[in-house]
Amino acid sequence: MFRNITPVVKNLLLINVVLLIVSRFIFPQLNDWFALYYIHSPYFQPFQFLTYMFMHADFWHLFGNMFGLLIFGPLLEQFLGPKKLLILWMVCGVGSGVLYSGYTAYRMNNLEAKVAMFQNNPDPDSFNKLVLENRGFFQRSVFDFVDDYSRNPDDPNKISQAKQTLDAILEIQGNVPMVGASGALFGVLIAFAMLFPNTQLFLLFPPIPIKAKYMVLFYSLYTIYNVFVNNPLDNVAHFAHLSGLVIGGVLVYFWKKDRNSFY
Repeated sequence: MFRNITPVVKNLLLINVVLLIVSRFIFPQLNDWFALYYIHSPYFQPFQFLTYMFMHADFWHLFGNMFGLLIFGPLLEQFLGPKKLLILWMVCGVGSGVLYSGYTAYRMNNLEAKVAMFQNNPDPDSFNKLVLENRGFFQRSVFDFVDDYSRNPDDPNKISQAKQTLDAILEIQGNVPMVGASGALFGVLIAFAMLFPNTQLFLLFPPIPIKAKYMVLFYSLYTIYNVFVNNPLDNVAHFAHLSGLVIGGVLVYFWKKDRNSFY
């Protein structure tokens, strides 16, 4: 595997590994600067649309993305050429960040509207619903408060505490950053499936052979499912994955129409 590694794949691996080491052990502020924040967050900077894809949460996050690049990237680079692979990686990565930011803005607008409705007409049922929809951001003790508030719906102290809690959730949700090259990797996956659909791959879990087109189809359906389910306990940016698939698919579709683009 390492003997057949191609130049662009090798450089992307090195850059990501070096940046993880630097951000974890030498300059931890790098993650705060380079992660992608919600566009209305005070921490947002336009360059984060590019830099977030070179930041990773931990070793296993990095390993998953770089292992995928190492498996699928070299053959794509040999077929497309170094320039096309780099374009694919960067366009899918940056494009995923842009689309995910739009998706985040949509979700934040919905959350802000629901919180505003509660602020104007506070009641325990609305508060409980908002807590359940965002339970990944709460400690378990909040459910004790929900019960207490339900028994005392007119208590001004309980109403004030509920409003403060929801304001805090708005602030937290608006400042949760996204990191990782998953959007770029999913662009590589869809490109591989479109260009080498019948290539047999051997999965580790479960240990069975599967054609590339079926593997990517499974990942696509799984990603779409998670986008619509929107589990509040799931911290994976599934919409960014889906964005990478769509952008990569569109890019390769036009490249395939222009056969002179392959070399």
